[in-house]
Amino acid sequence: MNKILLVIQREFMTRVKKKSFLLATILVPLIFPAIIGLMVYLKSESEKNKEQELIYLLNDSALVTFEDSDRYKYENVEGPLDSAKSTFSKSEAFALIYIPELDIEDPKGVAFYAKSSPGVTLVRGFEKDIESQIRDRKLTLAGLSDDQLDQLKTSVSISSFNLSDTGDEKKSDAKSTFWISYVMGFLIYIFLFAYGSQVMQGVIEEKSSKIVEVIVSTVKPFQMMVGKVVGVASVGIIQFVIWMVLMGVIWAVIGSLLGLDPSQAQAAGMTPEQQQIQSNEILEIIQDVNWTQIISLFLFYFLGGYLLYGALFAAVGSAVDTPADAQQFMMPIMLPIIISLMGLFMFVFEDPDGTVSFWLSIIPFTSPIVMMGRIGFGVPAWEIVLSMVLLVGGFIFTLWLAGRIYRIGILMHGTKVNYKVLAKWLMQKN
Repeated sequence: MNKILLVIQREFMTRVKKKSFLLATILVPLIFPAIIGLMVYLKSESEKNKEQELIYLLNDSALVTFEDSDRYKYENVEGPLDSAKSTFSKSEAFALIYIPELDIEDPKGVAFYAKSSPGVTLVRGFEKDIESQIRDRKLTLAGLSDDQLDQLKTSVSISSFNLSDTGDEKKSDAKSTFWISYVMGFLIYIFLFAYGSQVMQGVIEEKSSKIVEVIVSTVKPFQMMVGKVVGVASVGIIQFVIWMVLMGVIWAVIGSLLGLDPSQAQAAGMTPEQQQIQSNEILEIIQDVNWTQIISLFLFYFLGGYLLYGALFAAVGSAVDTPADAQQFMMPIMLPIIISLMGLFMFVFEDPDGTVSFWLSIIPFTSPIVMMGRIGFGVPAWEIVLSMVLLVGGFIFTLWLAGRIYRIGILMHGTKVNYKVLAKWLMQKN
């Protein structure tokens, strides 16, 4: 055990003392808010500086009309469509919209012409505008007045609550739940790749430099592998904690600065009372989130997932001589991680309690990412316990499995390794 601790200490101190560690630890929390802030600023400036675009309109239908706005100015053109397209192609206009004589029951044939491919949201905006006008025209033909049409337009806001078995209720917010789940799952996804690759790269470097041959004279290969994996994990946890503290401080400062400017809320048409209600609801949602549980589970699944995959990365690093040779073994390791992230979007966010979501959060190779994605939606305690127990069993198994490859591969040089060779090493007793 003492030898494993010495290897852990060596790995930890070697990496922490590197300038790259210090730079990454300090710069990452600054870079991400800076990038987000820059993108928001550029988006805002882009919207402000957009000039009014000219759109040619060839409208043969009485069902649809277009009015000028701050964004678009419409100019009617006459003649057949071919003539209108020729006029448009020689002009500086942004687009040409052609609306034929429409059948109110089956309006087809509307075309949007542009000199470059338009954005999906742009075309969809025009579609919604035309759909709305035709729908209102149908209702008018049915005998409804403009006042009655206005009365038919209704906005509904649904308040979401979580109800416990005892009847207690607390307000929830689907958007907040989504972002908590997404961020936690995505962070583990990034860390598994980043720190797993560090383990593999470190093993390859030591093997190539022959340092490992000196170390294994006093430390067993399995002890060395466990020490390396745990040592890099401890670096990752320390770095993550520092990042969270720094980013929390930065976002708190940014939030307070943004909160001092009420013009945004006023521009959105919110009264001081509405602003206060919204602020209270946001605070209530934040306070109701069990942050102790989320952070504790994040650290567990981060460490468990890392130990599981870190051992496999270490085994791959011990079996090859160069990073290029490792590529053939990387896909089987990376595939469950990729499936986990895809599962978040395809299953968890759509149906967090569904069968696929359940099994992806239980299987050790996918549970670190998927279970963190489900936590924000509320998961029964027995499912969490089962997932944690299986994950512990999973990384113990992969440590044993990887150790059998590591003990032989770390001392092999110039050997062409394939899956058949790895299977032979696994079965070899000494």
